[in-house]
This record gives sequence, C-alpha cells and structure tokens, in this order.
Amino acid sequence: MFLDRSFDRDYILTIHDLASEEKPRQRLMSVGPQSLTMRELVAVVLNTGSTKEDVIEMSNRIMKEYGEKTILAETNPTRLSSDLDIPIGKACVIVAVGEIARRYGDKNQSGFVTIRNARDVFDHLQDMRNLPKEHLRGLFLNSHSKIIRDEVISIGTVNSNIIHPREVFRAGIECNAAAIVLAHNHPSGEITPSDEDVEITKQLVQAGKILGISVLDHVIITKDRFVSIIQ
Repeated sequence: MFLDRSFDRDYILTIHDLASEEKPRQRLMSVGPQSLTMRELVAVVLNTGSTKEDVIEMSNRIMKEYGEKTILAETNPTRLSSDLDIPIGKACVIVAVGEIARRYGDKNQSGFVTIRNARDVFDHLQDMRNLPKEHLRGLFLNSHSKIIRDEVISIGTVNSNIIHPREVFRAGIECNAAAIVLAHNHPSGEITPSDEDVEITKQLVQAGKILGISVLDHVIITKDRFVSIIQ
C-alpha cells in the first residue's frame, strides 16, 4: 500500500501561486509598506528571482538562512552572494539597502542599545536563535557600552583556521569602537563551548589587547539558552 506523506512537507508558494493583489509589489501599493512582512519587502527590493527560483522563493530562503537583522547587518556583497547562492547584483542591492537603513538610523536614533552582560546580548540577538547555520556576530561598543555597530563576521563553523582577527576587528577600527562582544549560535542546541570556540576566543582577546579594542565576552546562543565563554 502506498502511503502518501506529502502532508508532512511545508507548502512552498511561488509568485505564480499568488493572486495579483497578493503579490508583494501590488500589496505595497494597496496597503502600504508598513503592512508587508520582511520577506515581502525583500521580494520587492529584489524585484525578480533567478533561473533557479522565483523572487518569492528567493526572499523566503534569504530570510530563513540569514535572519531579518543579520541580512541588514551584512556589508560584504561578495560574501552574501556566495553564502546564499544568489546573483552578485542582488547581493549588492541588499547590502545597499542595509547601509541606507544604518545611515538613516544613526542620524535619527535617540539612543543606542546598551550591552551590560550576556543576557543583554541574548535579548538583542533574538534573530540568531533559530538560524540553520552558525553565524559569528560582532557587537561593537563605545566607551559607554552602547552598540555603535552590529556586524556579521562570518557564516559557518567558527574555526580559527578561517576566522582571522583582521576580519573580526576591521569594523571596530572603522567605527572607533572601544570594545566588542562576540556571539555565535549553535543550531544543534548544544550549549557547551567547543575546544575551537575557546581557542579562537583566547586568540581574539590577545589581538584585541594589541589593537586597543577590548573583547568583553563571547556568547554562545541556542534557541532558548546562552552561555559566556569568557567568565
């Protein structure tokens, strides 16, 4: 007897499945940008998909793999294109939109998020909790412990062979940060730091001392827990 298990799979909508009035661009015109989800807004920004997937599929995948905050924090279009397997032109558009948001936010923000401890890091980086890949994130702080830059440093296993101090501290030097708090997620749910996590943290602490940017903490984040590597 054949057992149809298609009901176990999530439905994947394409742009062709949507009625005209439900397509992102039409919804933007009819109900305004405030009513659109982040995935719909990304679809409007991208405009078209690729030969492999339409724009709805692409925007859904981008949000699932990168997360809402992370995608806007990315500043390297080449890395974004490679990580997400999307055309470089579309990666450039996403990075440009993120930069516009940062510049506007910097000029209009009445205050910055303050990071005092690992709990503050966990609360601020809620978008990292369900990401399917490991993301290494840098929260660069001023002398008052307020975030002045939130940067995606790498995607993939945190490994000292591929994470170089210059990549970690580059953004901190650019924004004259006084300190950095590192964070990365464990999609497996395992909260215990690996030997590699501990070793790369020690290396970055030493590098920070030389550069004058203090590494205050390195926080591991899972879906519902967190732990500091630096005690």
